[in-house]
Amino acid sequence: METETETEMEAEAETERDAGGDAGATAGRRRAGGAALDIRTRAVHVSSAPPGEGGSRPLSVPLVQSSAFAFDSADALAEAMAGPDGPYVYSRRGNPTVRALERTLAGLEGGVSALAFASGMGAISGVLLALLRPGDHVVAQRCLYGGTYAVLSDLAARYGIAVDYVDGADEAEFAALVRPTTRVLFLETIGNPVGQVPDLPGLLAAARAHGVLGVVDNSLASPVLCRPIEHGADIVVHSTTKYLAGHSDVLGGVAVFADDRLRHEIWPRTVEFGATADPFAAWLTLRGLPTLPLRIAQHCANAAALAGRLAAHPAVAAVHWPWLPGHPSCDRARALLSGGGGMVAFDLAGGRAAGRAFVARVRLARLALSLGGVETLVTHPASTSHRELDEEALAAACIGPGTVRLSVGIEDAEDLWADLAQALSEVNSVRSTQ
Repeated sequence: METETETEMEAEAETERDAGGDAGATAGRRRAGGAALDIRTRAVHVSSAPPGEGGSRPLSVPLVQSSAFAFDSADALAEAMAGPDGPYVYSRRGNPTVRALERTLAGLEGGVSALAFASGMGAISGVLLALLRPGDHVVAQRCLYGGTYAVLSDLAARYGIAVDYVDGADEAEFAALVRPTTRVLFLETIGNPVGQVPDLPGLLAAARAHGVLGVVDNSLASPVLCRPIEHGADIVVHSTTKYLAGHSDVLGGVAVFADDRLRHEIWPRTVEFGATADPFAAWLTLRGLPTLPLRIAQHCANAAALAGRLAAHPAVAAVHWPWLPGHPSCDRARALLSGGGGMVAFDLAGGRAAGRAFVARVRLARLALSLGGVETLVTHPASTSHRELDEEALAAACIGPGTVRLSVGIEDAEDLWADLAQALSEVNSVRSTQ
């Protein structure tokens, strides 16, 4: 078998470019000889700008901020309205910068296409609303982001969509719940906030066998740690606000598809809902992607350092980080993920009062919602990100009254630990005097 030369790679890239594709999404994924490029290389080279005058090419994908695009004839404009892949008409329907982001993220996740949204919840809601009809059935992971739980609860209440929840460790538990109306299995690669890692290969294979679409939220892992399409997912969603953009300065979401027919099914609903991505937000996300693997490596290293120390602290009752020995998902996480991720949750022995006191006492870490930025953030899930859950639902999601969610940034690990230690000491001293 002949090896592919760099000249042949460029010829293939030029062919795709002529057809309206992104050259980087094809040529940037392989070395000469056909071997896959490392994720660190693909993050830098998977996106590319269109050629300019004289054959030159900008190194950065340009920001096309125009809301609409002009045509020379009514027939050409009418033809362009036919679908998602025609000439650009109106930026709610498609935009060059947004499309560059979609192709880039499809390439990083190993998908064939993608749709960018205005937020992560826009991506989740857009996908679910486009796929589901009244009377359908969804099976979802029990340890789930609170916003997703709220959407599923709303769908159940307003449209009669049945929802069942599973632990995610046993495909037989899922199979026992499947009914003729089951349409979607919804999972998170790393459960938010306690780090539950489901059996993606087993559950997605079972879903495929029953004709159920597998949708996986990969926001906490990113394609650096896991690419769920490689394990059988039909759709991967992200809040690009988080690790992908990585600098706490943009809102965005994306759905990546293993089969382009799903994109064509969902795109019209996206246009109708008006949940499409803003070009500037797409451009900011593209700007953040080249450093994604470097940032993820530091997030993971810092999380590992802090998780071990937290586990040994007397004020901490339990630590939830999927690569920590003793975590219920540790074996699955180490088999599935190339790192433990940057999210660490821990339970304080003093309960809700201790949790709220701790997040008020940190100094370097910031009390703020969201996650995945370069700075360390803390929240108290029971009163913020998962406030929609009642006590029973919180317990089922393994979130206690004293659980603290720590989105570990890329700062120096010793500086971070000094901050956490002083806050823990104050909380522990107050508890010991009560």
